[in-house]
Amino acid sequence: MNEKNKLLTIGQFASMHGINKKTLMWYDEINLFKPALIDPENGYRLYNYHQSPILETILLLRELDVSINEIQDFMKNRSAASLKNLLDVKIDELEHNIMHLQAVKKTLCNHSQYIETLMTMDLSQINIIEKEERCLITVDIDKDTSFEKEVEMITAETTKYKLGRLHEASYGSMLPVSSILNGRFGDYSKLFIEIPFLTQKEGLHIQPSGKYIRAFHKGTFDKMPLKYQEILDYARKQGVSLSGYSYEKGINESVIDRIEDYIVQIEIPICE
Repeated sequence: MNEKNKLLTIGQFASMHGINKKTLMWYDEINLFKPALIDPENGYRLYNYHQSPILETILLLRELDVSINEIQDFMKNRSAASLKNLLDVKIDELEHNIMHLQAVKKTLCNHSQYIETLMTMDLSQINIIEKEERCLITVDIDKDTSFEKEVEMITAETTKYKLGRLHEASYGSMLPVSSILNGRFGDYSKLFIEIPFLTQKEGLHIQPSGKYIRAFHKGTFDKMPLKYQEILDYARKQGVSLSGYSYEKGINESVIDRIEDYIVQIEIPICE
């Protein structure tokens, strides 16, 4: 007798596929996967090896979160084409989920780095650092843009780029260097959103790679001009010029209760 035609008990067949025999009983009850034979004497369900590939396909689809109804439809019209279509949809979903998890990981790493900065670095220091190019989503603002309008625009952009939660991105504001040099320290022109692993560049603001002056401001925003004066003095002493925009980002919102403890990271591109 061919080994593949030998019959297995429900326990043996379930064990072979690493599942509970109650799962096979349920699949039988909903007409998704039937046993090869019902023993006429005792009513026991019996299976054979020929059924293994079919069961493994069902288990794979369940692992991919394909619904029972979808699997039932597939089993009624089982073909290579229908399976490929089903798998292609799930591959796309997995790619999206992988990108989401990568984005969350990068955000968590950024938060961890910010916390380490808060714990170990002298925030009064001004330094020159190297940065990689970043693609930023931006919205235009001016001094008359209300906070409510800013929230509305940010929300619209996060929806547009299918951002599930606010914590999946970094947010900040942009102040033109021309405004800084002319003493207009409240002349913000854009808000930015950085979404990790955003691949497209068309229509986005490119924050250039290269050297940046990095500084930190702690406290209320009315004291921010003093920090920018320190940055300008530092740039003159280093013999460098500022260019483009100042990129401001809060780094400790999650660990403070008072605005006086708020810390803003300031990064400005330089040209030597």
